[in-house]
Amino acid sequence: MTRILFDLDGTLIDSVPDIHAMANRLLDQEGKPTVSLAEVRSFVGSGAKVLIERLRAARGIPDSEQDRLHQTFLGLYTEAVHLTQPYPGVIDALSTLKATGHRLGIATNKPENAARAVLDHLALMPFFDVMIGGDSLATHKPDPLMLTEGYARLGDGPMLFVGDSEIDAAAARNAGVPFLLFTEGYRQAPAETLGALAMFSDYMELPRLVM
Repeated sequence: MTRILFDLDGTLIDSVPDIHAMANRLLDQEGKPTVSLAEVRSFVGSGAKVLIERLRAARGIPDSEQDRLHQTFLGLYTEAVHLTQPYPGVIDALSTLKATGHRLGIATNKPENAARAVLDHLALMPFFDVMIGGDSLATHKPDPLMLTEGYARLGDGPMLFVGDSEIDAAAARNAGVPFLLFTEGYRQAPAETLGALAMFSDYMELPRLVM
């Protein structure tokens, strides 16, 4: 059976409303103007550190505040679960894949504790045998280590990576793994430029693409 790793934000779950709320909570504490949902959507995908760098740049906060704001945001991040929802069809697709013997894991640039918190809140964690977050290893996507380590933990068999973004596509390419693109996530570039084996917009399609 196939070993399938999934990205999380923008792939399995729409988490931008929660990340937006936490980002604006942080900015409010700093006495800075808030950012829009669209701005936050463009900031996500490279992990919490880069999100804070982009947030600072958008509101003119100096580099010297990076570490402090990053740590403050990490303290808020595990609370960012209440506005997040799985994309339509995700639960049925994961159930089908799991029931047919495929081995599933998560490879996300989101910090591991925050990823576990939202998956537990949504009752999705039991579907996954492996969880690798952005702070679990020495590097994160697009470096291939997250994927190669994830597949090693899942055992033997063919490999697929499911994601929604340029960073996911690059990680799959760097790891030499076929990439399936979910087109309804947080991607900035045209879908056809990402080199996906296949693309899908509805999770009803995913089991067929895997099988």
